[in-house]
Amino acid sequence: MRRIAFYHFYDARPQVDEFVTHHLRALRGHAARIVVVANCALDPVSRERLAAVADDVWERDNIGFDVWAFKEGLAKLGAEALAEYDELLLTNCTFFGPLGSYEPLFAEMDADADLDFWGISEHDAVEPHPFIDGAPRMEAHLQSHWIAVRRRMFTSEAWRQFWDEMPMTPTYLEAVSHYEARLTHHFDQAGFRHRVAFPATDFPSQHPIMDTPGLMIDAGCPIVKRRALFREPLYTESLALDGRELRRKIERTGYPMDHLFANLARTTKPRDLVTNLGLLEILPDVDLGYDAERPLRVVALVHIFYPEMTDLLLDHLDTLPSGYDLVVTTPLEEARTEIEAVLKRRGVVAEVRLVDNQGRDMAALLVGCADIIESDDYDVIVRLHSKMSPQDAAGVGEMFRRHLLQNLLPGPGHAASLLKLFQESPTLGVVVPPVIHIGYPTLGHAWFTNRGPAAREARRLRIDVPFDDSTPVAAYGSMFVARPAALRPLLRGGYRYSDFPDNGGYADGALTHVLERLVCYGALSEGMHVHEVLSTELASLNYGYLEYKYQAVAAGMPGTAREQIDFLHRTQRRLARLRRVNRRLREAHGRTGAKKSASSSVVPVAPRRRPGPRATAGRLLRAPSQVARRLARQARESRS
Repeated sequence: MRRIAFYHFYDARPQVDEFVTHHLRALRGHAARIVVVANCALDPVSRERLAAVADDVWERDNIGFDVWAFKEGLAKLGAEALAEYDELLLTNCTFFGPLGSYEPLFAEMDADADLDFWGISEHDAVEPHPFIDGAPRMEAHLQSHWIAVRRRMFTSEAWRQFWDEMPMTPTYLEAVSHYEARLTHHFDQAGFRHRVAFPATDFPSQHPIMDTPGLMIDAGCPIVKRRALFREPLYTESLALDGRELRRKIERTGYPMDHLFANLARTTKPRDLVTNLGLLEILPDVDLGYDAERPLRVVALVHIFYPEMTDLLLDHLDTLPSGYDLVVTTPLEEARTEIEAVLKRRGVVAEVRLVDNQGRDMAALLVGCADIIESDDYDVIVRLHSKMSPQDAAGVGEMFRRHLLQNLLPGPGHAASLLKLFQESPTLGVVVPPVIHIGYPTLGHAWFTNRGPAAREARRLRIDVPFDDSTPVAAYGSMFVARPAALRPLLRGGYRYSDFPDNGGYADGALTHVLERLVCYGALSEGMHVHEVLSTELASLNYGYLEYKYQAVAAGMPGTAREQIDFLHRTQRRLARLRRVNRRLREAHGRTGAKKSASSSVVPVAPRRRPGPRATAGRLLRAPSQVARRLARQARESRS
């Protein structure tokens, strides 16, 4: 069958990733001509990459989504040129594929000579229509990421009229309503016959490509939607989707996971990606397969302000397999003497660098060790420092230090398994412990006052990644394991010690804390993903506290996490409205009091009655919860 394929491409940067060229190369064996319609201006590198795998690369403005890319692309090709082909394939860049090969899919559909159009997946019928007010039903329909049309249909008057009458689709919902959700039923009614390779009726969902992607892969579906991997985790959790198992299923098909990670790393909120794909590893103190025959070149960059911690840090470093080079930085000459004495006693060869104390451990890394980060002498950098946290209670500071050291290098088996992660995936950029929450109010707040400064610094460093909403995936405490290339985006700042605050300015919002939160974002911006790691010991401790804290917060609220969040948002809005009402009442009371004092002989005319705080609170705070009742009580008390 002689086939022409139209491929819609869009990327905000724009950047053509390997998953795009991988798909188009696989499509080449089934398409005589491939036309890429890009809804963006391509730079020379991106255009060259597409030109290597497509016959035509056309650019247009980013309006109308894929619908208008196809409409204008078909018009540019012309009906006469299109009629030279047996089948037209309309596809886009919203999926990863092929998982395996496209050959079985095309073979099955090519064998059905009576087909007029077909697709890989469908959305089942929904009542009422979710996108058009007043419409009773959205019919089952082929999904627009893959629709194939045979000559009898695309040369018909019905086809010409469908596209001629296509309105502009400036929003996603309009694109779905006028194109994807309409096309199948429209042409069925016109007498054409369609087929779905993986019909919704075969799966326990109206939307199987999104809600049951693992089952679709089990059934042989050769694609997985990108959005299925970066949807809001509260939604995937509500469906009990297992992202780790989905990741394994994709990998078992032979799909190059580096293509997947390289794209999602720079286009997805990091916490969504870590959560949805299960990128938190709980590692036992057992070697899970580090390949000592091809050992990684490891350098430990260790900053020591407190020389009494030198032995402790060396104990953790000694868990690394196959040895390591060591570079120590310290800001004090007397500390340097003590550190060198410990190194000599233990027989450890190391370079000890004297650095400025301004900027502490972060400046020591990005200024004092910039030459090591810039070089290609090592595969992996292990970053540790003598964290004491004297500003925190003794137990809290000790827990933070344990959280970092014992999750990164608690023992030789764990350390070997951590390095194995880097051996397995060239796109793994950074490994960090998860956010510290025992003893610290970090969950939901870990940006603190750093988000604005971090956004400005990220723009300056050309770090272009969607920011997490409240708790960024970050190297909290500035201890991590990373590839040198993952840290190089931070060197674009060309930092000097004088750029960093002195000890008096070491607080949230300062450059030190900002860069701590950009370590992972810099790696992600370069297409390298991030793993979090826990030891089995601290995983048990962390989960116990996390479970207790969450159930304590959730008590008295609705059941699911989404319902609880919606409840809190409603309560916050009501509280804000209540504050505005109370403010207006206080202002009105002040004006009335001023008039009375100015002319006590004048009898004031009673103003039109307005509802008091009690009545207002009663209307605003109608929710059967302790929180709402407390707010109402506070409003009543403010009246007295």
